[in-house]
Amino acid sequence: MYDLEIEETSPGDEAVRKVKKKKKKVNAEKRGVCHVSRVPPRMDHVKLRQVLSQLGEIQRIYLVPEAAAAQMNRKRAGGFRGQAFSEGWVEFTKKSVAKRVANMLNGQQMGGRKRSSFYYDIWNVKYLSKIKWDDVTEEIAQRHAVREQKLALELSAAKRERDFYLTQVDKSRALSSIEERMKKKQKVQQESGVISDFPSDEFAPKVIRQFPQKKPVADQAGKIKPSLSKDILAGVFGGQ
Repeated sequence: MYDLEIEETSPGDEAVRKVKKKKKKVNAEKRGVCHVSRVPPRMDHVKLRQVLSQLGEIQRIYLVPEAAAAQMNRKRAGGFRGQAFSEGWVEFTKKSVAKRVANMLNGQQMGGRKRSSFYYDIWNVKYLSKIKWDDVTEEIAQRHAVREQKLALELSAAKRERDFYLTQVDKSRALSSIEERMKKKQKVQQESGVISDFPSDEFAPKVIRQFPQKKPVADQAGKIKPSLSKDILAGVFGGQ
């Protein structure tokens, strides 16, 4: 038999974990989140932290990478060829600091060194009241799920179009091959003096002729009321 080692937890350890969990929850309630609706080119999370950390203590930063289509268009236009970000969120240690930073920076020029690539850019920062970092992560996960679903639908539609196109190409090739074989066979028969059983216009487009049709008599029969001749009426009523 094997000796199983069972780790026993004392009531004191359980109490310590509860206290840490409660403290962590209290600290999370004290934190504030700001939304950066526009991230200038050449700015990443490191540079953003360097700038904003001068105004208050920062816990976490998350920046959303730019879409692939927008990045490709920017590179084709000769713009910044590195990784760019569309928006982001910044979590400060205190709500009051987050609110103060948003009120102070929003709509203001970023400034800094004049040689900086985002010296003339404008801050777009908003304090998110009653929003926690867990809400931000949930929103990001939902966006990812929607994007993946949309991408799957687009790939499925593209695959159907490709399969339809390949099917039509195969049909066209098969018909062309049959027509080519028939032409060769007719040519060989003509050279050998044998009358071909296949008319030359077999593959010509068929013309469907339409002729005007008269209405059937049965349709008009119901509209004609039966009438008795005058001779029969005279015989019945004794008229002359």
